[in-house]
Amino acid sequence: MNKTAFSMPPNLNPDQASPDWMNKGDNAWQLTAATLVGLQSIPGLLILYGGSVKKKWAVNSAFMVLYAFACVILCWAAWGYRFSFGDKMIPFWGKPNFALDGHYLMEQTFLGKFPNATMVYFQGVFAAITLVLIAGALLGRMNFYAWMLFVPLWLTFSYTITAFSIWCPDGFLAKMGIIDYSGGYVIHLSSGVAGFTAAYWVGPRLTQDRQRFPPNNILLMLFGAGLLWIGWTGFNGGDPYVVSVDASLAVINTHICTAASLLTWLLLDIVFFRKPSVIGAVQGMITGLVCITPAAGVVQGWAAVIMGICSGSIPWFTMMVIHKRSEMFQKVDDTMAVLHTHAIAGSLGGILSGIFAVPKLNRLFYGTSGHYIGLFYGLADKRTHDGFRQIGVQLVGVVFVVVLNIVSTSIICVVVQIFMPLRMSEEEMEIGDEAAHGEEAYAIWGDEEEKLDPKYELAKSKAGGQVEM
Repeated sequence: MNKTAFSMPPNLNPDQASPDWMNKGDNAWQLTAATLVGLQSIPGLLILYGGSVKKKWAVNSAFMVLYAFACVILCWAAWGYRFSFGDKMIPFWGKPNFALDGHYLMEQTFLGKFPNATMVYFQGVFAAITLVLIAGALLGRMNFYAWMLFVPLWLTFSYTITAFSIWCPDGFLAKMGIIDYSGGYVIHLSSGVAGFTAAYWVGPRLTQDRQRFPPNNILLMLFGAGLLWIGWTGFNGGDPYVVSVDASLAVINTHICTAASLLTWLLLDIVFFRKPSVIGAVQGMITGLVCITPAAGVVQGWAAVIMGICSGSIPWFTMMVIHKRSEMFQKVDDTMAVLHTHAIAGSLGGILSGIFAVPKLNRLFYGTSGHYIGLFYGLADKRTHDGFRQIGVQLVGVVFVVVLNIVSTSIICVVVQIFMPLRMSEEEMEIGDEAAHGEEAYAIWGDEEEKLDPKYELAKSKAGGQVEM
C-alpha cells in the first residue's frame, strides 16, 4: 500500500519571511486588530472631540489627538515598549531599551505566535489612545506647548509602570492574578484619574465656556463615536493574541454590554429629564465599552448584560447627581467627563470582573485557572477563599492605579509648569483656535460679525494675533 507523505500547501510552508513559530492567521488578525484600535484615535476620537467642543476649539482639540498619537508611537518604539514589556528591572518596570532593531522586531514576541514588530504596533496604539483619552479632560484651555511636553513624560513615568505591573508576566500585579483582559485598569482607570488630576493643575476653561459649551457638530461627534464603538472590536478582540473562540466571545460581549449600557443611560435620561439626549447616549456607549474591557473574554453573555446595565446607571448617577452636588467635582473642569466615563466605568468593570469571571474562560485566556475565579463562581464551586481573594486583588489594582496616577501626573504637571504655563492666557481662550494655531475649523463659514466686535479685536491683539483686513 502506497503512503503519500503529507505536505503543506506552498503558501503555508515556513520560510525566512514566515518562520515555523509564526501563525499567519494570528499575525494577520493582530495587525488588523491593532489598526482598528488605531482608527479609534485617528480619526475616531479626533472627530469626536473636534465635533463635541465649541467651534472655536475644534482645531485645537483635534490637533491634541493628532499630536499625542504621533508622539506616543515614536516614543513607544524608542523606549516605551521595553519599559512596559521588556526584561524586569524592578517589580513594576522593565529595563530601558529600544524596539527599533530589525533583528529584535522579527523575533517571536513574549506571548503569541507573531513577531515583536506586531506586538510593538498593537501595544503602541493602546498606549496612544490612553494619552488621547487624557486630552479629553483638558480640551478648551491647555497650552499646546505644555501638552507637547506632558505626553512623552506621562507615557514614560506613568503608563509604562502600569502596563508592566498589570500586563507583563513579570509585573507584580500580574503575578498576584489581577484580571484586566484589555485595559480597564491600564488604559481607562489610568486615563480617567490622570485626566482629572491634570485638569486640576491646568485649571478651568473660561466661565462662559463652562456654562455653555454646546457641540459645534453633533453629527461629526456621532461619526467619531461610531468609529470608537466599532473599533473596539479590535480593542478587545485582539487581546488573546490568537484567533480563538475567546477572541470571538470578547467581541460579542463588547457589543452586548455597550448596547445595554447605551439603552440604560438613554432610559434614565428620558425618565428624569424627559428628553432622549444623543450626547447622553454617546456617554452611555462609552461607559459600556469601558466597563466590559477588563472582562470581555472571561465572562458570559448574561454577565455582559448585567455589566452594561451597571455601566449605564452608576456612571450616570455619579455624573448627573453626585458631580452636580459636589464642590470638588465642580471645582475641577473635566471637559469630556473622563473621570466618570473612564475612571469610574473602568474601576467598575474591574470589580465586576472579579465577580463574574468564569474559571474555564480564565483558563482559555491565561493558560491556567490558578486563582483566576470570579466571586460568583467561587461561591458556587465552594472556592470561597479564591473568590474573595480575586475581589481583593481587583481592589488592590484600583488603589495602585489611582495613587500612581495622582502622584505621577501631579509631579509631571509641576515639572512642565516650571518651563511654561499649563494653561493658555485669558485672551487666547477668548479667541480659541486662531490664537493658538492661526487656523479655524470652519473658516469659510466664519462669523465675520464676531470678528468686527471690538472685544474680539482687543483680545486678539493681546494674544499676539493680527487683525485681518
